[in-house]
Amino acid sequence: MTTTLPPAGAANAPFVLTEELLRGDVSRWRRFGEVVPAGNSVAADGSVDHGLFGPGSVTWKVVLHPAIIVFESPAQAVLQFLYKPITAGIRDADPISRRARSGKFTWFDFFERFQRNSGMHAPMWLGDTETATRMATHLHRIHGHVQGPVIDPDDSSLGGYAAAEPRDAMWAAITEMHAMLLAYENLAWHGDEPPRPLTPEERDQYVAEMAPYLRLVGAEESEIPHSMAELDALYENYAPYFGHRESVFRDLETGVNMMVQYRQVAEKNWHPSHALATDVLAETYNDWHDVMPAILPERLQLAAGRNPEQIRASEDTIRAREGDIRAIQSPENEARIMKLLWGPDGVDLITSARQLDERFRATA
Repeated sequence: MTTTLPPAGAANAPFVLTEELLRGDVSRWRRFGEVVPAGNSVAADGSVDHGLFGPGSVTWKVVLHPAIIVFESPAQAVLQFLYKPITAGIRDADPISRRARSGKFTWFDFFERFQRNSGMHAPMWLGDTETATRMATHLHRIHGHVQGPVIDPDDSSLGGYAAAEPRDAMWAAITEMHAMLLAYENLAWHGDEPPRPLTPEERDQYVAEMAPYLRLVGAEESEIPHSMAELDALYENYAPYFGHRESVFRDLETGVNMMVQYRQVAEKNWHPSHALATDVLAETYNDWHDVMPAILPERLQLAAGRNPEQIRASEDTIRAREGDIRAIQSPENEARIMKLLWGPDGVDLITSARQLDERFRATA
């Protein structure tokens, strides 16, 4: 589906967004044939193919919770923007940045980029092995073009980035998985029971379960963590690559902070219909600007530039938004957001995985 071309007419005709275009169809997320849910196919050895994780895994316990359905993308964003090579790749090579540099960017472009995020990862987390592998192969091919010699123009010691190479592919996957764990432990309500952390054993198991996913994306075997302590050590080893530096956000061609550039170009190209996109972005992304940094561990909050007072107030920040956090996880809101952000295949994969996981846990 072509989603960002202006309607036929004068060359300078404004892009008019419609409800139908906002919602999109399956082609917005699907990059190969129909997905096959985990548990719906047979492996070469004759066993049921449960994909990378499967029923009973700590990963599915986390990923399938309503809080992750609604918070996965903003949680991932706050953590991934701290990993400087990812920010540099978005700055230089992401289609939304290219459109901003060309003066064509609108808030629908940002919305569509945000919208595709969860649904395009769902096949890897919830599909059978072939489905996961095909999506990973597609993303690896796309990310092969995302490389450059400069991460931070003010810090040459960091060198360059390459999204499809082992280091950056590994951290893209780790920050996805870690962000979901942090959102679950801090934001996932269980009926009237407040969020609670996993047990230390469950946390170690969650990290250990990342291994097949990290191998799939091309991580070096020697760097794959198998416990929370090993993950913490990995963060420590790569500490120079984490942090919020204005220079990393600065467009190398225009010299303008890419977030400022998005806003400036979007305002120039504004049409009232674009409020359809900005309203959804407000509900699912912008309105959580105070909550998402507060779910990060202290080390990463420091990397984000938060001061000690802000870090100490993290629990209070989350508690102050308790009503909003609970409300957006309601069955009605979750179903609406799932359909909009995870797409038709994502909805099918989530529904199938929940049924499979519930059956497994009921008989375990």
